[in-house]
Amino acid sequence: MNTNTIYDQPDSRATQLSRALDYVIEQSNSRSSPISGKVDSTRLGAIGWSMGGGGSLKLSTERSLNAIIPQAPYYAGLNRFNTINTPTMILACSADVVAPVGSHASPFYNRIPEATPKAFLEIYGGSHFCANSGYPNEDLLGMYGISWMKRFIDFDSRYSQFLCGPNHAADLRISEYRENCNY
Repeated sequence: MNTNTIYDQPDSRATQLSRALDYVIEQSNSRSSPISGKVDSTRLGAIGWSMGGGGSLKLSTERSLNAIIPQAPYYAGLNRFNTINTPTMILACSADVVAPVGSHASPFYNRIPEATPKAFLEIYGGSHFCANSGYPNEDLLGMYGISWMKRFIDFDSRYSQFLCGPNHAADLRISEYRENCNY
């Protein structure tokens, strides 16, 4: 799924993410669709980058989801992130000048209630694009991203071992890792 325009703000992107999820569910419910019967509408997640990351955060304040991963999230203005109960892993880029960690990713993480499963992974030296494919962090993003989604969309607690504990600081590509395990 892509945005209507590159200028769409996070609230608009949240609406677009929601409509994309609805479309996939509708297609799964259609006998003529190539994905007929292949989508479990009770297990949904979203990932967004930059304003799409802000959109995924906004979406989780409006719709029931099993997991989200905002990447280098950008969101300006008032938000209701303190109402999020969707398991949320925020991927941040330490050298991000578009959505600086101290103004966006970190405060967003801090606003999410402690009762909500959450994690914060900051990539050392990463620009705003550090969470995109084609950059040197693909294996790191894959391990954490897949583990997060498997843990909370598939309810597979075997993936908690990759998300919880002190081993994250050993990877020099990670400048900061926070979580509120035990999940």
